[in-house]
Order: sequence, then C-alpha cells, then structure tokens
Amino acid sequence: MTRLISLILFLLPAQLWAQEAEPHMTLPRMAEIVLALDPEAQIAGAGFTLTIDDIPVLIVTDPRANRMRAMVPIRSAETMTPDEMQRVMQANFDSALDARYAVAQGRLWGIFIHPLKELERDQLISGIAQTVNVAKTYGTLYTSGAGQFGAGDSGDLQRALIEELLERGQDI
Repeated sequence: MTRLISLILFLLPAQLWAQEAEPHMTLPRMAEIVLALDPEAQIAGAGFTLTIDDIPVLIVTDPRANRMRAMVPIRSAETMTPDEMQRVMQANFDSALDARYAVAQGRLWGIFIHPLKELERDQLISGIAQTVNVAKTYGTLYTSGAGQFGAGDSGDLQRALIEELLERGQDI
C-alpha cells in the first residue's frame, strides 16, 4: 500500500505538467474574449470598452510592461466622507477580493489589475465581473461577489454575474 501511494505521489506531478497550458494572453485573444462578453465592445489599439449589466468597463493594456487593468468608474472621490473611505479600505481587505477600490483623477474606481501574459481566460472574465460587482455593490455590500463571508442571499446573486460571463467565454 505504501508503494502504491508513493507511486501515485511520484506520477501526479507528471500528469499535472502533461496537461496543456493555456496560451499566453495576447491582445487578439483578449479581444476575442471581450467580444464574447459584449459583442458591441469597442477596441482601440491596446484598449477596450465594453458594457456589462449597464456598467461601462474600460480595459487598458501595456504589453511591453506586461500589465492590464480593467476599470469601472463609480463616483466622485472628492465628496467621499472619511467613513466611506474607511469602508472601501475595509472592503479591499476582506470582500473585494481580486477587484479593488481605487482613487485616481478625483474619482473612485473599481479595478482589476493583472500581469497580461500570465492572465488566463477565466481570470479575465472573473476579474471583469468582480470589478462590475464592486461598482454595483458600492454603498451596500462592497463586495466583488466572488466570495462571501457568512450566509445570506447576496453571495449567490453576485456570483451569478461571474457564472454568466464565464459561460459566455467558455468556448474561447
């Protein structure tokens, strides 16, 4: 029995390496995924604009720096109270997960940032959905919907967007 377990533990890593790796993310591949999520998405150079659940999403990339960023405008940051700022910082720690709240150019944004080449299809789709969710839940749950601590209905409702977008991009 011990020999069998040892053999399995020895062969398991080889099986994992034998699985075909997903290709590196490229701008054409990202365009294909974005267009699957929103057929009316606009592509301009290394950037994309799309709409998910009536929320505008801007994706900017820098292939030379190997970076990408999906962004959703939420509100003016200039009128945020200290309590509101505190709450988004708390959410960044425990419920925003892969998406984050960020402030730039006087605006509060929902953002997802990732190295471009290493980005996988499902990570991109989930990151976009989580970013939309942090915008939609600003002022209430402050969550990306990818994970929910505690019981309740909210987690399932927010997870539905991630599942829907993953399904749209499944065949790519």
